[in-house]
Amino acid sequence: MQIFENLERARKWSEEEKLILDQFRRVADTVIAPNAARADAEGRLPPENMKALNDLGANMLFIPDAFGGSLVRYRVYLEVVKILAEACASTAIVWSTTFNGLKSLIDQGTDEQRKRLLPRIAEGGLGALGITEPNAGSDATGMKTTFTPDGDDIIVDGGKMFITNGDIADLILLFGRWSEIDDRKGAISTLIFEKGTPGFEVVRLEKKMGHCASSTATIAFNKCRVPRANLLGKPGEGLRILFSSLNKSRPSIAAHALGIATAAFKDMVSYMNERTQSGRKISEFQGNQFMLADTATDLAMAERWLDYVADLVEANEVEYGHEASMAKMRASDLAMRISTDAVQMHGGYGYMRDFRVERLMRDAKVTQIWEGTNQVHRQLIGRSFVKR
Repeated sequence: MQIFENLERARKWSEEEKLILDQFRRVADTVIAPNAARADAEGRLPPENMKALNDLGANMLFIPDAFGGSLVRYRVYLEVVKILAEACASTAIVWSTTFNGLKSLIDQGTDEQRKRLLPRIAEGGLGALGITEPNAGSDATGMKTTFTPDGDDIIVDGGKMFITNGDIADLILLFGRWSEIDDRKGAISTLIFEKGTPGFEVVRLEKKMGHCASSTATIAFNKCRVPRANLLGKPGEGLRILFSSLNKSRPSIAAHALGIATAAFKDMVSYMNERTQSGRKISEFQGNQFMLADTATDLAMAERWLDYVADLVEANEVEYGHEASMAKMRASDLAMRISTDAVQMHGGYGYMRDFRVERLMRDAKVTQIWEGTNQVHRQLIGRSFVKR
């Protein structure tokens, strides 16, 4: 597809970056994609998937050299997310959630915290982001989990739900309310919760529509003692840390959605050039060509906008939250639309699990929901134009 080949050339990867991306494409093609249908059917991630990524040193890509990593540009990370999501959305979200969960530690943690905690992630450990509760979804200020200071420790009580990697994460970026601050927003604080802490409980694992091989857990904290040294920032700085974290994780979700969308588009084009009706390939019908033209154009525009957001991040711009919301909203809406069209173009076959488009449609849906529903993103973008 010449359009997308031109887009790829415009990114002007360095020789080292091309080598990194080629390695991930090879693993995606030879290990991860062949396992995707089985992983979805069995509801578990094959261990060889993560082993293949760890053998490449995948986690090192987003960790600074000083803390055991081999840091690359943010756009390289986003490209790897797209490559993995195109091969298997579950594998991609297990890996990218580690970045999404721990980016705040990487960017805002103290040197002591980073030296102590990040090497285990660089070696292949997993991370998670602990925000959502039954009464705190899009409005994170409704959370009830409490952090109570007790000498050199913090006692954590409460629970979280819909936590990707919640049962397997080595480190959780956990948000809760500081007990000594009596303010709904001002009490939100952040700490790093470590695997193996007494009192931690996996309550249940969810059975989901899509991303079936990625675990999504309800977890509980029963008077868990966490060293105060694991507090990120100061008490009450949680919302600032949360918004900073989401601004970098939302483009990651956009990349994830575009990986799913790309897989669906490729499958759709391939099938439409093979399937015949009334003596013609279904790609030859004008109405279908119009649909392909619109889809390819929207996909190219979403790719280019994500490149722009990556430019903002790499330039250390302070304000790019609305641009990140636009990327996440448009890419996830597009993934749902393209995967739905792909199922439609496959006809009855698209509804069967023998064809990948059925899985892609199920995987696409949640990208419109997590990291803020698209209704919330439309509100964030829209109210930025309201004069105060």
